[in-house]
Amino acid sequence: MTLVGLLVLLVIAGVCGVIGSAIIGSSRAGCLGSIVLGFVGAWLGMWFARHLHLPVLYVLHVQNESFPVVWSIAGAAVLSAIVSGVTRRGPYGF
Repeated sequence: MTLVGLLVLLVIAGVCGVIGSAIIGSSRAGCLGSIVLGFVGAWLGMWFARHLHLPVLYVLHVQNESFPVVWSIAGAAVLSAIVSGVTRRGPYGF
């Protein structure tokens, strides 16, 4: 994989992470947090889909690497919901 291919995958993961956190309504993750959320969401979403025998709906192929977009967004939404539930702010914003 070349540097350009890696950068393209990072951008795709970041966009999927932003969409996943926007579905939940959490906006605490920055740029790097969204990229991590997209990659971990892809892993979590594919693991969940594999165990439930669900098909891969939309996959982007970048230099012989595949990235499951729909399952990445779904996994990022689930992960964002878990993180926002664990790190909930108090009534006064602390």
